[in-house]
Amino acid sequence: MKALRNALYLSGALLAVMLIGMTGFHYIEGWSWFDGFYMVLTTFTTIGYQELHPLSTMGRVFNAFLIVAGVGLVFLIIGSLTQALLEFEFNQLYGRRRMERDISRLSGHYIICGAGRVGRSVARELARKPAPFVIIEHNPEKAERYRELGLNIIGDATQEATLQQARIEHAAGLVAATTTDATNTYIVLAARSLNPKLKIIARASEDGAEKHLRSAGADSVVSPYVFAGYRIAHTFLRPHVVDFMEVALVQQEELGLEIEEVRVEEGSRFAGKTVRESHIRQDLNVIVLGIKPHGQPMKFNPSSADPISAGDQLIVMGKPSDLRQLEEFAKAK
Repeated sequence: MKALRNALYLSGALLAVMLIGMTGFHYIEGWSWFDGFYMVLTTFTTIGYQELHPLSTMGRVFNAFLIVAGVGLVFLIIGSLTQALLEFEFNQLYGRRRMERDISRLSGHYIICGAGRVGRSVARELARKPAPFVIIEHNPEKAERYRELGLNIIGDATQEATLQQARIEHAAGLVAATTTDATNTYIVLAARSLNPKLKIIARASEDGAEKHLRSAGADSVVSPYVFAGYRIAHTFLRPHVVDFMEVALVQQEELGLEIEEVRVEEGSRFAGKTVRESHIRQDLNVIVLGIKPHGQPMKFNPSSADPISAGDQLIVMGKPSDLRQLEEFAKAK
């Protein structure tokens, strides 16, 4: 903040003038260092005490310089601090209003309930996509700390009013990522009642929590501890497979490839063709890893004769530029 930075510079200048004043009174008038400091202090604060010792003509000229320089700096510092405070309050108010305005325009976004380690990881991945999202966190300090991740709402995600503030009726998905299973269950119940079509993913800490979260309405339940144990075990058993998945899903920049899912729309150039006829591999240099037909199981490693229908989700891997081109071709003509 410019005003606060100016106040710091002025404070440094004031300190320098105080040192000059103490030195001047010491050598011009022969006063002790403490008497010089006291005289400078009473002068700068405009208290108006009488002089500690009679001043000579040179001392009065020097003191006149201190009055002009020191008192002027004091008032400039007060003005800069006042400006900094007003700017801070204005930015806070303007920032809140702008955030509320941005949230009011959201549609097809994701709601992350909880700004803990899991919630922050989800937010970073969505921001990298990028995909619109809003974070709900009840702890004001934690919410402010991670404001740069996205739009924040300080509130209780188990309350319907807070979820409505996040425009849950227009959201595409919700993540219940708080640290307790009970809170996540309440969030899932509230979210499902407000938006029956919402895709909800919940975090589970205890082994028995998955059943309760699914009963409450969660579409998927993820346990960080189960996943961590699975990954550790397979790092021993299949280290190269784990390394590949780590690079493919997390460190994609190093591999130069991305794994993406692309929806085939009605009327696109791929709808109604087989994998071979689509020429996805030949023309776009993209590998089709799987096909997920609507309402049917996933087809892994599809053959060249497998059909591609409108509404299918293609699981593909390729360079980012090639995948963006594939997404354009998968849209309706």
